[in-house]
Amino acid sequence: MKMFRKRYIPEEIVDISSDEVLERNENLIVTRWKPIKPRADIGGGISYTFYKKGYKISKIFDNEGKFIYWYCDIIEYTYDKEKDEYIFIDLLVDLKIYPDGKMEVLDFPELSEAFKSNMITGEQLIHAIKSINVLIEMVQNNYFPPEICDKYNLDTEIVANENN
Repeated sequence: MKMFRKRYIPEEIVDISSDEVLERNENLIVTRWKPIKPRADIGGGISYTFYKKGYKISKIFDNEGKFIYWYCDIIEYTYDKEKDEYIFIDLLVDLKIYPDGKMEVLDFPELSEAFKSNMITGEQLIHAIKSINVLIEMVQNNYFPPEICDKYNLDTEIVANENN
């Protein structure tokens, strides 16, 4: 399986196929990863890509393996079955959720700029706004994180799975 992350701002496509796939099914891909470039503030994470729902929820850890916050990306995806290749398209607006429940919505100005510059369509803009709202409501109604998001940690041992 190949995976790529496409961004509009900055414009880039990054191969993330080296992320360790922990679980894969028709609705979800779970990966364990380390930052592409070493960072003092982040040691790694577990990402739960709910690609059909249009968001990715990442459990972020510091360099000592301590959970520091949740980071949610709004995405779209394409999938090429012949190549077994996903392209996850970052729709810019993000949600950061701290352990105490405090939330920060990030990158709304970039979302607006991408729309004004015709980098994204009106449909993508609406999807991004609706999806970020779904995540905020999940937090406000105590449905966040989804139960599956506590299944793995950085040190989880994985047994081979026929879906991988």
